[in-house]
Amino acid sequence: MTEATFEESLEELEKIVTRLEQGDVPLEEALDSFQKGMELSKQCKETLSKAEKTLTKMMTEEEKEVPFEEEEE
Repeated sequence: MTEATFEESLEELEKIVTRLEQGDVPLEEALDSFQKGMELSKQCKETLSKAEKTLTKMMTEEEKEVPFEEEEE
């Protein structure tokens, strides 16, 4: 089974949250949905963290990756 994309995971997480917010879910199903939602949330957070690390680097003229320097205030 292939891993879901960030967008697919986020969409599934939103569906779970909406369904749980409605409150008419049997307890065991709600617990399973909550657990699945937590797993999806963790996957999305990891994906965003990796993207942030990638986006905070730049290439030098020698094509080496270096972090952007943070501006001092």
